[in-house]
Amino acid sequence: MIEKIGLIASIVMPLFNIPLIVKIIRRRSSMDISMSWVMGVWGCAILMAPSGFTSTDLVWRCFNIVNLVLFTGVVIAVWRYRIK
Repeated sequence: MIEKIGLIASIVMPLFNIPLIVKIIRRRSSMDISMSWVMGVWGCAILMAPSGFTSTDLVWRCFNIVNLVLFTGVVIAVWRYRIK
């Protein structure tokens, strides 16, 4: 039961990046988001990725994949609206 709860949470938690992406797109601005924060979090996610991809722990692996994909979406949205 604990494993199932952890698995669900590992998938749901990164989904909270979606409202941030939507907010950036609707406002057409990412000026209120720190570039050092975005790049720091993304860099850490990338550095943790090999551990997640090779782990036998399903919860860690799922979290890593979903978080990396969705936070990459945040990075793309921030960069896209920062350049304009």
